[in-house]
Amino acid sequence: MATNQQVLTRPSESELATNKVLRNTYALLSMTLLFSAAAAAFAIVSNAPPLHWLAVIGGYFGLLFLTQATRNSGWGILSVFALTGFMGYTLGPILSLYLSVPGGSEIVMTSLAGTGAIFLGLSAYVLTTRKDFSFMGGMLMAGMLVIFLAMLGNLFFQIPALSLALSAAVILLMAGFILFQTSAIVHGGETNYITATVTLYVAIYNIFTSLLQILGIFGGDE
Repeated sequence: MATNQQVLTRPSESELATNKVLRNTYALLSMTLLFSAAAAAFAIVSNAPPLHWLAVIGGYFGLLFLTQATRNSGWGILSVFALTGFMGYTLGPILSLYLSVPGGSEIVMTSLAGTGAIFLGLSAYVLTTRKDFSFMGGMLMAGMLVIFLAMLGNLFFQIPALSLALSAAVILLMAGFILFQTSAIVHGGETNYITATVTLYVAIYNIFTSLLQILGIFGGDE
């Protein structure tokens, strides 16, 4: 009697490693987002004043450097939470401002929903198609430098139209980083889940704040 034999294929070591990085990245990203939200809520409840932009930039880059320096040790986990907690805390006063104006809660919730939809949609696209977006690396770095310099310039000129354009550009740039980073994990180019978590968190954070800015401008808030 002939019998059909089912051929079972075992995942390769590279596939197992990739899946592990993915699991660890999304697990750590989820925890840091919750921790960041708690830090923002604490800042709102305590009515924390906005930090000076120099303090924000200095704190961000300092903690980012610390995270990169410790990414291969257990201290890297603590550094990630320090970085994301700091960013969440700096977000608190911004959210307080929006929540204090008419329709502000709707702007915040719409921005939150939009950010989630963008991240989940882009991540799902890469994970299902397995498309390689490594070619975007150079363009993303160049775009980040240009936008950063433009933002510094806008701190002095305060042009609403430029602020709107920059917010839209940041959303596109961060969407590119999500595609690039997720693709790097899928194709084995990124093997450190701490680095991957930081990249995805920063992208999510910037998309959210940029959506707040855009919706705030169209909603008529100052």
